[in-house]
Amino acid sequence: MAENAMEAGGERFFKQRQVLLLFVFLGGSLAGSELKRYSVAEEKERGFLIANLAKDLGLRVGELSARGAQVVSKGNKQHFQLNHQTGDLLLNEKLDREELCGPTEPCMLHFQILLQNPLQFITNELQVIDVNDHSPVFFEDKMQLKIVESTPPGTVIPLGSAEDLDVGRNSLQNYTIAPNSHFHVLTRSRRDGRKYPELVLDKALDREEQPELVLTLTALDGGSPPQSGTAQIHILVLDINDNAPEFAQSLYEVQILENSPINSAIVTVSASDLDTGNFGAISYAFFHASEEIIKTFQLNPITGEMQLVKYLNFEAINTYEVDIEAKDGGGLSGKSTVIVQVVDVNDNPPELTLSSVNSPIPENTGETVVAVFSVSDLDSGDNGKVMCSIQDNLPFLLKPSVENFYTLMSEGPLDRESQAEYNITIT
Repeated sequence: MAENAMEAGGERFFKQRQVLLLFVFLGGSLAGSELKRYSVAEEKERGFLIANLAKDLGLRVGELSARGAQVVSKGNKQHFQLNHQTGDLLLNEKLDREELCGPTEPCMLHFQILLQNPLQFITNELQVIDVNDHSPVFFEDKMQLKIVESTPPGTVIPLGSAEDLDVGRNSLQNYTIAPNSHFHVLTRSRRDGRKYPELVLDKALDREEQPELVLTLTALDGGSPPQSGTAQIHILVLDINDNAPEFAQSLYEVQILENSPINSAIVTVSASDLDTGNFGAISYAFFHASEEIIKTFQLNPITGEMQLVKYLNFEAINTYEVDIEAKDGGGLSGKSTVIVQVVDVNDNPPELTLSSVNSPIPENTGETVVAVFSVSDLDSGDNGKVMCSIQDNLPFLLKPSVENFYTLMSEGPLDRESQAEYNITIT
């Protein structure tokens, strides 16, 4: 009896330890396992071998089939397939890192291996590694600049940037320009890490000697070998207009709720020009804006007021960086940047995904797993936190499991003659 008491005490201590670790044991049938991390380069073909799960889990190959092993991914995405005969985890489809994660790095896909009898969850991560499958592309492949002949050497002139969908070293790294007898180009970085070019005047221009110049701007990524994209810059040398517009602020930062109505005013930018007449008349315009910015905002060319023309979605895009140009009648311009932060609104309901349902269940048995399900919410912060519940008057209870999984269990023995079926609503 003493030996049995020691065993019972040890079992209670072990179960308490598991609760503290947020793994729920159901009579020894439910357990969590150490996080496994795998990696694969994007664009690998369907059927590519990721790993042998049977070996990694320390199971015999036949156990995967016997225990009903299955791969569960967030949102029921079928990125993987599990070969029960070999224990191999294979790609079910070609992965496109840019489609899956966009600019986010590292690109991680989270999934679980669900084993039954006894019930067990194994949490896994797959890192999708970028390959250099995109070249830099300019938003505008032809640009026109108007530069006054009296512009002093050292003047910095902003240029339109290129975009490369790859990340890390495979993304856009620097710009070059040719011929460079009058200019060189600097490569600058934005807050979000994107790189943009600035043209620097090295040698004074003379309109009477050379009224026009044509330059080729090249954007290079860091791949091996590097890929590139080009744009043509046509420079018109103007007679003197000795003051360019200057913005009251070089940077505007504003916040807007994602459910803001169309035509909402976002910000009004303001610039001034010390010149008079046509040389002092200012008009505002987006500067080399992407298609997404043009579809989302409009700018009053006279007042500088920026308005919303498309409904926002925080889950799709939460920050916009908009460059605005103020140009006078003589062709000189100044530039300012508007950072628009989209504020999340609780506009997405939680989603529930059932992984398994055990019905019917035998009467007069102890705690029994009835269903396994996961919950998720596309909103962020408190708006994305989910709580689950069922009716109070039922002999069932919910238990949180690993990550976003829950198990629905009977509290104790059920009596079919007393009640033969239950309808359970998970809220």
